[in-house]
Amino acid sequence: MAAPAGSLVAAVLAHSGRLDKEALGTRIGRLSRRVEELKGEVCAMINKKYSEFLPSMRSAEELVAQVEGLSSNIDLLRAGIESEVQRDLNVAVAEFTELKQQLERDTLVLSILKKLQEFDTAIKEYNTALLEKKYVAAAQQLEKARGSLKALESRKGFELKILKALGTELTVQTQNMLYHLGEEWQKLAVWKLPPSKESSSLESAMHSELHLRTVPSKEEDVAGPPVASVLQAFAVLGELRSKLKIFGQLLLKYILKPLISYPSLQPFTEEQSDAFILRFKSEEPNLDHSSPMEVFEKIKLIFEVLHKYLLNVPLEQPVEDKKECGVTLAGLLGDMIWEELSDCLIQNCLVNSIPTNSSKLEQYIEVIKSTEEFEKALKNMQFLKGDTTDLLKYARNVNSHFANKKCQDVIVAARNLMTSEIHNTVKITPDSCVALPRLPDPGAGDHVKTQKTSRLLHKDVVNLENETKLSQYTFSLPTCRISSSVEKLMELAYQTLLEATASTDQCCIQLFYSVRNIFQLFYDVVPTYHKENLQKLPQLAAIHHNNCMYIAHHLLTLGHQFRYRLTSILCDGAATFVDLVPGFRRLGMECFLAQMRVQKGEILERLSSARNFSNMDDEENYCAANKAIRQVLHQLKRLGKVWQDVLPVNVYCKAMGTLLNTALSEIVARIAALEDISAEDADRLYSLCRTMVEEGPQVFTPLPEDDKNKKYQEEVPVYVQKWMTFKELMIILQANLQEIVDQWADGKGPLAAEFSAAEVKSLIRALFQNTERRAAALAKIK
Repeated sequence: MAAPAGSLVAAVLAHSGRLDKEALGTRIGRLSRRVEELKGEVCAMINKKYSEFLPSMRSAEELVAQVEGLSSNIDLLRAGIESEVQRDLNVAVAEFTELKQQLERDTLVLSILKKLQEFDTAIKEYNTALLEKKYVAAAQQLEKARGSLKALESRKGFELKILKALGTELTVQTQNMLYHLGEEWQKLAVWKLPPSKESSSLESAMHSELHLRTVPSKEEDVAGPPVASVLQAFAVLGELRSKLKIFGQLLLKYILKPLISYPSLQPFTEEQSDAFILRFKSEEPNLDHSSPMEVFEKIKLIFEVLHKYLLNVPLEQPVEDKKECGVTLAGLLGDMIWEELSDCLIQNCLVNSIPTNSSKLEQYIEVIKSTEEFEKALKNMQFLKGDTTDLLKYARNVNSHFANKKCQDVIVAARNLMTSEIHNTVKITPDSCVALPRLPDPGAGDHVKTQKTSRLLHKDVVNLENETKLSQYTFSLPTCRISSSVEKLMELAYQTLLEATASTDQCCIQLFYSVRNIFQLFYDVVPTYHKENLQKLPQLAAIHHNNCMYIAHHLLTLGHQFRYRLTSILCDGAATFVDLVPGFRRLGMECFLAQMRVQKGEILERLSSARNFSNMDDEENYCAANKAIRQVLHQLKRLGKVWQDVLPVNVYCKAMGTLLNTALSEIVARIAALEDISAEDADRLYSLCRTMVEEGPQVFTPLPEDDKNKKYQEEVPVYVQKWMTFKELMIILQANLQEIVDQWADGKGPLAAEFSAAEVKSLIRALFQNTERRAAALAKIK
């Protein structure tokens, strides 16, 4: 049994190096069968030993030796098999990896060759389509070629020198395509523009024309491609927006904006066999500004023409910008120009159509409807999207715009009045009044009820009313002159408030505060704008004083007149102008008082040239003093004429009295300060004083009628505080010592009422020589 086992193992090992010639499974099967045979022999031996009890020690030992040998043969075989299989497996994996890499290289080369083929095919088909003027197909082939080139350029680690040449070729062909499309586009839309670059005049707008080539019929297809083909090709190449933007700017500048700006400009169309011409003609306008309805019709006509002959093209071709898919050319143009067109329509059309009177607001509904129809027509032509635009929002918000425009117009009108000439005046009398609006009495019902009640109780109630009644003019503004512009300003305020009573709450509030702004603007603008004239011209200062008092007079009751007719928000106490009254009174008084100070300064300056009224026996000194007196009287007379019939009589008399009093006070002070007055000096001083007393009252001429002025000339002592002092000084200059003592009358006489004891003593010492009689007289002056 050992020999066969050994021969089998030897045979197995002999063939271990030739696994490639004999199947491994066959050899393993033979070994398995031998193991089974051996297993049978072992079982047989065990059975004989333990079952049959046949002692065969020698046979068992031999059998053990055979088993051990077989086991070692199996281990050798396993090790040989494992080493051989592992070596073959590594070789197979290496071969497979190399084959795989080779396959990948072949695939990559194949794909690149395929892209190159696609690029070449696309360029060939592009050239064919371009020759046949199939621009959309040509553009699509260019985009395919561009896609193939991008795919080639995206291969990392794989570069071809030919790619640069392909890119150059693609750029050349693209520019060639754009050139041909540009030529066709210029044939489709031909602009004839005015020679000058400026399009801001009506004459230049008249020279603008747009020629649109109509879509050719089937017989004319060879002559030129349809408009859709050119525009869609632009869209495929991604150049449509730039072309359309240029077209839109020309359309706005030379057609749409002139139609909006010039009412006389009318669009005129002419249809020919192969083209549609759009030009302008001029007609005499009815108004300075076109109505929105007329403008909308003109603009709608332009868009209808463009939609019919040029822009009704769907952009359904696949392009890189996916947003353009399914969008019409009209929609793209609308997106580009609508915002600017809408602003132009608002600023040059709708703004001018806003009513200036609340009674016309209802008529504005037509404008709103016209705007809605205009936008609806543009949406139907796909120029606009479905959302409400700023144009329609502006038209619908007419109440707010009306209030804003009204307020703006009011402020502009008010400022124009404030900056107009002040010296154009009108006469205001207690009988005259502003054209006040008639407002219904809010408490009329209560008034009637009160009247009925008073009649029922009339018999039982004692009448406690004073029979002496106030004049109807008690609270009226005194007669004076005010600027006509201020009268118009007040009328503007009343009319604006009346407008507010018929407006919406928001508009009412805006108009009310616009009126307040008018007066605040007056307070700031007039004193600044007319500053130089108010300082130099006494008459303007007086008129400005009257203007301020006139405005303050009306502001006292202006709020109360409208309080119950305005919106409820203002009726709670906000509708008042009383807070402005003190400011206006102060403004008028400060201006006039400043002018009074100027006049006082001039009077004192003239009197300063009188050489202190000393040494009047010197002819030169007397002439200087006489000249100063004459200049002061001339100044006062000139002011009296300038202010005549301008200032209220009481203000006039107070002002003239104050200035005359300044002159008299200065003369009295200068003469009383003299230390030595000779008899001749006294006579000449008396002569000068008599001139002032005789001619001074003549400067009081508040009224043009001379006979009416006598009353005020007789009342000079009322307005001139130092008048009696001046007359007492004249008496002293001509009196003797006894007469002076009598006038003093122990401090109770008229002289004592005007002069102090020290002043009288000083005058006595200056007039009389030092004698016992003078000493006695001085002793009586206490």
